[in-house]
This record gives sequence, structure tokens and C-alpha cells, in this order.
Amino acid sequence: MKAMWRRLAESTLVRRSVASVLVAFVAVWGVLLGYNYLNYKQAITRDPGLMKYGSAVLDSLADVADPTHAATAVAATDHWTNVRRRQIGLLPGVQMHELRDAATGQRVFASPGLQNLTLPPVAPRDQPFIVEAALLGQPYRVYTGRNARWVLRVFETKRTDSNFLQYNGRALVPYLLLAAPFVLLPVWLSVRNGLRPLQQLASRIARRGRDDLQPVGFGARHRELKPLEQSLDHLFAQLRQKVERERAFVHDAAHEIRTPLAVIAAQAHVMARSPSEAERTQAQAHMEQAIARASHLAQQLLDLAALDEAQRPAPRDLDVAHWLRAALAQAAPAAMARRIDLSLDAPDTLPARLDLPALESVLHNLLDNAVRYAHAGGTVAVGLRVDGGGVLHLSVQDDGPGIAPAEQGKVFERFYRGAGHAASGSGLGLAIVRQAVLRLGGQVRLGEGLGGRGVGFFVSVPRSA
Repeated sequence: MKAMWRRLAESTLVRRSVASVLVAFVAVWGVLLGYNYLNYKQAITRDPGLMKYGSAVLDSLADVADPTHAATAVAATDHWTNVRRRQIGLLPGVQMHELRDAATGQRVFASPGLQNLTLPPVAPRDQPFIVEAALLGQPYRVYTGRNARWVLRVFETKRTDSNFLQYNGRALVPYLLLAAPFVLLPVWLSVRNGLRPLQQLASRIARRGRDDLQPVGFGARHRELKPLEQSLDHLFAQLRQKVERERAFVHDAAHEIRTPLAVIAAQAHVMARSPSEAERTQAQAHMEQAIARASHLAQQLLDLAALDEAQRPAPRDLDVAHWLRAALAQAAPAAMARRIDLSLDAPDTLPARLDLPALESVLHNLLDNAVRYAHAGGTVAVGLRVDGGGVLHLSVQDDGPGIAPAEQGKVFERFYRGAGHAASGSGLGLAIVRQAVLRLGGQVRLGEGLGGRGVGFFVSVPRSA
């Protein structure tokens, strides 16, 4: 029972479409009611119906000269009119009549509701007219007309706006209910049939294997479904590329970490078995280098994995210029060990709101590469500025051996190491830079180094993440 109720309460496009049509019916009902109300308000100022009725009654009395006969005729009209009003039920209250002698002003007939009332005198006008008046606290519209013999006044209860809206609102409902099945049924059928290809596509995807990332192959015929199929094919293509990259990454990572581990195992064997103190000392040095390389590689793998995560840390407010000086101070000992001149061109202060771990990854790896590959006694220049559009520009340039043009398109790939360099590396530094810059919402490009030599890396990121 609960499952049935959950299914009934579940939102569906068919129900939503039907509900939208019902809302449209309510809107149509409101528009029609408003249209009728506006027409009523325009007509009520002239009230042609009351004017025609009063003139017709007065014309019927034109040839009646006897007051008794005239009173009898008006009394019959009064009775018949109110019977019909009650039968139709359209107008509220009753309609009352008063007939006077035009010459003497003497009352000839008055409806029962007017007999005990003192009415205002009749205004002397030749043309019939309608005014509003209150009798016993009830608003009336009063027609007054005269001929050569009689003066007739017709008192009709004024219809209130609420009464008009209630009656006409109820009157429109049957028409809308009659039209509803002829509209709702086609809508329901069209939505149901229209969703059938989508259900077929969903069923086709549900039957796919867990590792099947090939194109959907649905061949959508409907124009509305083609973008969905194309988007799914594009998504599967991205997933295939990501899986392939991850497989290649795992393979390369295993290969890279296997080398230092093999060195560690070999040198440990030498240290344990070699009788020569010199060989053991050399083996220890080689093992320490391999351990350092493995540790560096592991740290870079962790950094790259952290940058690949979809969840990002919240941006932080920081002074980028002050932070950059502190970062260069930490890199200074490594640069001094190779007699490299490390310079900085930056403003005194530059506040920004950024992803600090990603920014640290960018600067650390660019500086590490520049110091590692620059010639001993060379120069590494770091620059920082902000343009008028609120974009931060960070540059790291050196005068080292540079990067061959044929290799410049590959340097940001994982585990790619250019040829002709004596310094060792894992080939992950620039891949980490690219991933970190992407997470910062910026761009990184290669450019000229210092003095026509070396290479420069130029990073542009928004000042506020």
C-alpha cells in the first residue's frame, strides 16, 4: 500500500502536463470572467436593458386613459416581471414600479414595497433617464420616463460586483468542464507518446554493462532527443578518455616508482653484503637518493590526485605579494646552493581571494623546475602584477637551456621529461601546474625566457575565485 501511495505521489511529466492544462483552464476561466465583468461595468453605466424595459412599459400605457385600467396593467406587469426574475435567478432582489398621473402628480399605482415609502419627487425631464437611489439601505437603479398622460418609475435592485462575479463564475464552470476531457485526453496521449522514445533510450542505457562506455547508438529520430543522445555520447567519450588517462597514469606511476624501489633494493643488498666500506658508503648515498626521489614522486602523485578531486577548498583572502615573498624566501637556499640569482618584481601589496593550495602548487613546481634546470650561476626572475580587468599575472622566467619547440606541446603531459637535461625529475611538475591553474579558473602558457634564453611560464588567474 505504501509503495502504491509513493508511486501515486511521485512527480511525473504526464501529471505535470495535465496539471499545467488544468491551471490553463483556471486562467481561461478567470480571463473570461474578467472580460464579462468589464463588459458589464461598461454596460451598467447606460443600462440599456432597464431603459428599453421602462420605455416599453410606458409605450404600452400610451393609449390607456383610465387610471384604474393603467394601475391594473402596471400591477400585472409588476407581478409577471418578478415571477420571471425568480424563475431565472439571474438578478437579485425585486423590481418595483410606480405610476403617477402626469398632470396632477397623483400616484396611481405603487408596488407593495413602495406603498409606505416617501419617494423623492420626479425630476421634470422630457427624456427618460436612469439615476441611482437608496431605499431602506438597499441600492437601486431608478428609471424615470413620461408621456402625455403618465409618469413611470421603475426601481430595480442594483446588482453588486460580488453577485455578478459569483453568478457568472458558476455559469462558466459547466462549459469548461465540458471542454476539459476534449483537451486533457489529447494532452495526456501526446505527452505519453512523446515520452516513449525517452523511455526507450533510458531502457537502452539501463541494459548496458557497468564498464560499457561506448556511444549510445540509439539513433534518435526526433529533433528534441538528438541533443540528449549527443550529450550522452560526449559524456561517454569524456569518461573513456578519463579512464584511459587514469590507466596510463597508473601504469606510468607504477613504472616510475618501480625504478627508485629497485635501486633501494639493490643498494640495500650491497650494504648488507659488501665487505668494502667504500662500496657500502656509495650504496648508502645511492639509496638515499632513490628514497628522496621516491618520496618526491609520491608527494607529487598525492598533489596531482588532490587537484583532480571535484571538491575544492573554499577560497581564502590573502595578500599575494606578501605570500610570494615568503615562498621565495623558502626557495632561496636551493637557489643559493646552485649560485642562482632569484629575483622578484611585485607590488608592495596585492590582496586577492584565491584557492591557496592550488596557488602554492603552481609556484612551487614552477620554481622547482626553474632552479632545477637552470644553469649554475644563472638567473630566475619571478614577476607579479594585476591588470585593469582584475586578473593576476604570475611569471617565472629563467636563462637556462630552454625547451625545444618540438617538445613545448608535450611539457604539460604527465610523466613527460624532455631530452638533454642532466637534472632528474618525475615529469609531473608541469602537469600539476596545469591542473592547479585550471582549478583556479586561469590559463598557463609558455613564453620567452631571460635575455633570449631559457623559458618562461606565464600564469593568468582571476583575482577573486
